[in-house]
Amino acid sequence: MRYKYILFDLDGTLTDPVIGITKSVAHALKKMKNIEVELEELTKFIGPPLLDSFIDFYGFSEVEAKQAIECYREYFKDEGIYENEIYDGIKAMLEKLDLEGKEMAVATSKPTVFAERIIDYFGLNQYFKVVLGSHLDGGRTKKSEVIEAVLEELEIQDLKEVVMIGDRKHDIMGAKHTGIDSIGVEYGYGSYEELESAGADFIACNVSELSKILLNH
Repeated sequence: MRYKYILFDLDGTLTDPVIGITKSVAHALKKMKNIEVELEELTKFIGPPLLDSFIDFYGFSEVEAKQAIECYREYFKDEGIYENEIYDGIKAMLEKLDLEGKEMAVATSKPTVFAERIIDYFGLNQYFKVVLGSHLDGGRTKKSEVIEAVLEELEIQDLKEVVMIGDRKHDIMGAKHTGIDSIGVEYGYGSYEELESAGADFIACNVSELSKILLNH
């Protein structure tokens, strides 16, 4: 069966947000605990929910992590959000999928309001029926919750017709939790090993290979 519904993660899958995210994290760490760190060390924040990352990587309490997210957004909402670029080949692939009649959506852990602004900034609105992410108040951050919300929004009945695409284990695990197929992409911020261990049904090393999987499956 060929996939009818295609769900895309945003960061590390459609766009490369490395500069904006790492600068926003650095801003939060500096303001919260006067921690200074090289930006390259902060790429681990790309993908997982921010709350979890501040707790897991820097030992913040949940209260501190929530405060750190507010500091993060001080920089991200006006500057970091646009320090981002679309991956080569993405727009051409979306055009082909659209012509094939695929119904596409964005399913991200990033707050919906920011995801919508990014999709609009890159002129990709026409390709996506739904753009959904987390809530600004910290709700719906788990990828499985986001995927479930997209499935409900699109009124999808047959889960075999759906595939989730992402670059981190959270995308793959979220797909498995909701009973849909998944494709891991190596060009983002997760390794082949991470994606394979999480149980990805397919793994694409670049956008061209991803396009072939989606159009030929």
